[in-house]
Amino acid sequence: MFERETVITRAPATTAASSFFPQVYGWMTAGLGLTAMVALLTISSESMLGMIFGNKMVFFGLIFGELGLVIALSAAINRISASAATLMFLLYSALNGVTFAAIFMIYTRGSIASTFFVAAGTFAAMSVYGRVTKRDLTGWGSFFFMGLIGIIIASVVNIFLHSEMLYWITSYIGVFVFVGLTAYDTQKIKKIGQAGFADGESRQKAAILGALRLYLDFINLFLMLLRVMGNRR
Repeated sequence: MFERETVITRAPATTAASSFFPQVYGWMTAGLGLTAMVALLTISSESMLGMIFGNKMVFFGLIFGELGLVIALSAAINRISASAATLMFLLYSALNGVTFAAIFMIYTRGSIASTFFVAAGTFAAMSVYGRVTKRDLTGWGSFFFMGLIGIIIASVVNIFLHSEMLYWITSYIGVFVFVGLTAYDTQKIKKIGQAGFADGESRQKAAILGALRLYLDFINLFLMLLRVMGNRR
């Protein structure tokens, strides 16, 4: 029994990275668009609002469902098909839109819109920096990850403390952390693109995972900025 040797032709590093990024950004944009559409549909339905926010079990069930999808997608990306990864990403984006409806109940639409544009501009600037800089940002990863863990712990503690000072501290640090993670993740995605892909299936899965990373960076940056800049109703 003879095995055939498979010859994999990869595109040049620069070409592979430049053609990979539009795919990543495209899926990220699709996810954000789906989140916004579902959030607006949810906020316009009294019955949906009552079902989701009138029952804590439903609301927290959605939150845990979102977390479960992110963890499952990241952990199983090498074992599932590209179509399954895409479906999981879009499902997560839709579920996030349902819970995102809460911000329309807390903040004015004007401040949501202005904060979105600030977040988009900041994200774009840091993502461009992550793509073009010659500086190795690998060391940023562990630093900002530690900051992220600190924010999560402080936010959970503040549920019980109700400290306004801790709220503002975590908000400003959160902006700093997700600004840094945007540049770090962009450079990491660039390196993945430069390495090339064995086939279209692998490329699609990498694009979805990259889109998820940048989607999470943008969403969390937007939420942290909204805590700082947003006008409450």
